[in-house]
Amino acid sequence: MDVWEIMRIPGEALGRGTSVEVTIDGDPEAMAVAMAEEMAGLIRTNNEAGQSTCLIVPVGPVGQYAHLARIIASEPLDCSRVTFINMDEFVNDRGELIDTDHPLSFRGFMNRVFYDRLPASAGFRSHNRVFPDPRNPQRIREVIEDRGGVTACFGGIGLNGHIAFNEPRPAMGVDGFAALGTREVTLDPASRAHMAVNLSCSLDLIPGRAVTVGMSEILGAERLHLHANRPWQRGVVRQMLHGPVTSAFPASYIQRHPNAQLTIAGFLAETREVELQ
Repeated sequence: MDVWEIMRIPGEALGRGTSVEVTIDGDPEAMAVAMAEEMAGLIRTNNEAGQSTCLIVPVGPVGQYAHLARIIASEPLDCSRVTFINMDEFVNDRGELIDTDHPLSFRGFMNRVFYDRLPASAGFRSHNRVFPDPRNPQRIREVIEDRGGVTACFGGIGLNGHIAFNEPRPAMGVDGFAALGTREVTLDPASRAHMAVNLSCSLDLIPGRAVTVGMSEILGAERLHLHANRPWQRGVVRQMLHGPVTSAFPASYIQRHPNAQLTIAGFLAETREVELQ
């Protein structure tokens, strides 16, 4: 099947022939609520079983965090055994994490929209708020091993198919790309340009480097749940589900995960002819 045919796959056929569970879930706000409820449900279930919860989480999508903070505060939900490993963070020219007060800092974002909104009684410990660090990338693997593995990985998908900042590596073999761990990376020009468009800012403001959890950590999670909630992802979701598994389009690796789910906004199920308007 060529790319033109893939773009014409109707919504009801998305995921057919793969092991990926595809859910069409209304609009982006409904998706954010559902993601927050799913995260809270994992924490609640593990708490009842006396087990810890370790999640790999994104900044993009982002709407779930305000809802999750509300759920944690209102129940209340004990987070003393919860670890969040964020997918990535930008790196400055000195090879260090950008400051948390930088407008594009993912650490700063998580503080503002999630951690600072939690009551102290939630018990979400500071050492369980984990970001990859270019000075010690091995720490992510150590945290995962210490927590007994990753309960679930949540994430979005970039225009070029990146997951976290695992950018396309077309010349790399499928298995070699899947084995990549946490590391510092140079951002793909397409990623930087797309972020500048989304933020309506100058391309010069988008950092050129970042640190990211690897495909090995993402694919090693017990569950992998990706989300697509932007109109431009209409082609992305079709390519990741029905194109070849390739390092040229990292999201395609969802097809290799034994317990994978993709949730999309309703408008992404619609097909459109690819033509100039």
